Amino acid sequence: MQPIVYNILLAEDDEDDRLFFKEAIDELKINTVVHFVHDGVQLMNYLKNDETMLPHLLFLDINMPRKNGMQALDEIRHDARLKDLSVAIYSTSSAQKDVEEALSKGANIYITKPSDFEQLKKILAKAIKLNWQYHTSAMNKENFILNI
Repeated sequence: MQPIVYNILLAEDDEDDRLFFKEAIDELKINTVVHFVHDGVQLMNYLKNDETMLPHLLFLDINMPRKNGMQALDEIRHDARLKDLSVAIYSTSSAQKDVEEALSKGANIYITKPSDFEQLKKILAKAIKLNWQYHTSAMNKENFILNI
């Protein structure tokens, strides 16, 4: 039986955050392929390309140029081909208004970016391994924020 390869997409404009994310993913014992886009416009072009294999999980930063993460999330949830995509908001913001907006717009989970590398590895592993639940469990405010 072929091992599952998780197709991960990170929408993140900060190069240091992309490198930190990639290094953490590489150290996990999870078979992944990671793709990156740098802003919301590039994200939507990538996702709407019929040749693109949709990711198992999209990590979506809120603050990006040209189209922010909330605008992209709204567009994803209103697109018939993309509406069931698992989306993890991945942001430095832990502001209640951002959490509530992400929940109301249909994100599956909310992750505040940890600054500690070991914490990042733990939270990414948990998000990837729990990904299947995002399609089956009723998300609510209590289980929306992913903590380790």
